[in-house]
Formats: sequence, structure tokens, C-alpha cells
Amino acid sequence: MFINVLTQVIILFILILLGVLLAKIKMLDDATVKGMTEVVLTFVTPCVIIKSFVREFNEALLKGLLISVAAAFVSHIGFILVSTLLLRHKNISKQKVLLYGAVFSNCGFMSLPLQQVLLGDEGVFFAASYIAIFNVFVWTYGILVMSGDKKYMTPKKLILNPGIIGVIIGVMIFILSIPVPKVIYEPVSYIAALNTPIPMIIIGYHLAHSSLLDGLKEIKCILAIILKLFVYPLAALGIMYLCGIRGNLLISLAISCSAPVAANTTMFASKFGGDTSLSVNMVSLSTLLSLISMPIVVTLAQQIA
Repeated sequence: MFINVLTQVIILFILILLGVLLAKIKMLDDATVKGMTEVVLTFVTPCVIIKSFVREFNEALLKGLLISVAAAFVSHIGFILVSTLLLRHKNISKQKVLLYGAVFSNCGFMSLPLQQVLLGDEGVFFAASYIAIFNVFVWTYGILVMSGDKKYMTPKKLILNPGIIGVIIGVMIFILSIPVPKVIYEPVSYIAALNTPIPMIIIGYHLAHSSLLDGLKEIKCILAIILKLFVYPLAALGIMYLCGIRGNLLISLAISCSAPVAANTTMFASKFGGDTSLSVNMVSLSTLLSLISMPIVVTLAQQIA
């Protein structure tokens, strides 16, 4: 497990370093990165969700799916409440990033490979349901926090946004066993594969214009990372255990909860005027520290599952 986590962290940082290089040699500029951000948020994200739900219907999986959805929903509510109490900041652009980064994890790239290695397809399926709820909150609470504009919370915008549309389509495909022809599935799969490299390159671009040392100087940044990597996943694990969740489902949820700060924190910060330097520091530092935190949380989950 340690090697698996280490491998994912190294892969992430190689891609981030590519973004740094492209920024240094002037191959990327602000306009290009803004366009890449829009592509990821508008097209890549829903394809990731839809691809996760393209599988044969199974009642046992459906039961696990519903439990996973409930656990993910309650966990995010808890993360939001605690973050709101502990991460207030006089600088609004910083507060946006702190609140968003503490709540949302990189549950796609960082957790899915571990799910596959440790739990197989079942783990990936449960993780897909967590990612679906993650996206529901990203495109509701996340948008509200980052934009600071309630116009994004209108019923029309809540439903007609890429993340929610992806969840609706994915759930319908799974529950109704809708066949997805190869001519459709393959393009969706190819687009979903962009969910790892592009966000990391975007983070690298912004990292080239900031410093990790700045993150260490920001006390609230360190607090947010500690909450994200240790406090929240361990608390969620304990509560889920007390609620009777066991087996692979418990381990899968622990892996998803323990992932570092979401890569799209930087993309949303860039899009809505958040502190991009702080977001880059949070993503980079938490990813590096997840080398320690994720093995601790996941090993504990395996022991009690």
C-alpha cells in the first residue's frame, strides 16, 4: 500500500513539474490555462462520472451504492460545518480557497488507482458513487463558496451544470442498464482520461508563479491541510464504523475521504478570483503529506473493516 501511494504521489508531481516547465519556457500563458480549465470543468468532469457508472446492474452493488452515497453526503456536510467554523479569514480570496480545499479531496486520481489495487472493481464502483456526491457538492456548495454569487444556486443552474448532468446520466445508465455502444463509450473514456494530466499541468503552471514556502507561512493553510488529511478522514472512519459499515465498503470510503486537497481547487480559484497561489500550495503540500496520512488511514480501515 505504501508503494502504491508513493507511486501516485510521484506521478502527480511529475505532471506538476511538466506544468512548471511549460510555464518557464513560455509555452503556456494565462489565456491558454484559462481555456484548459474550462475544458476540464465543462467536458472532462462529466465524462469521468459517466464512465464510472457504465457497468452491469447488481442489487448488492446498488445497496452498497446507496450506503456509500449516504456516507459521502453526511461526510461532506460535516466537513463543511467544521471548516466554516475553523477556517474564517479576513481575506475573502484566501477564505474561498481554504474552505473549498478543506472540504473537497482529490478522490478521483489519488483514490481510484488505490481502490483498484486494494479492492478491485467493487472498490472502484463504490468510489464512483463517492465521486458523484463529491461533484454534486462541488457544483453547488463549491461554486457558491468560490464565486460568492448566489446566482449560481438557482434551480436551473444547479441542474444544468456539467457535474450534475454527469451524475444524472451516469446513475440512469447504471440503474436502467442502458447499453452504451463502443462508439460512444470510447470517446467518453478518452476524454475522462484527461482528468489527471490537465489539472496537474494547470497546477504546475500556477506553481511556477508562486512558492511552497508561502504555504508554510500561512497558519490557516496548515490547519486546513491537517483537517483534510487527518482529522476529517479519521473522524469519518470512526463514525462510519459506529454506524455498522464494514468490509470493502468501509475501506473504499476511507480511501476516498483520505485523499489530499482536490486538484480542481486551483482551477476554481483561477476561474472565480480566489487566491491561486494559496490553492497551489494547498494542493501541492497536501499531496506530498498524503504519503504519510493515506497509509495511516487506510491501514486502520483495513484493520477494523
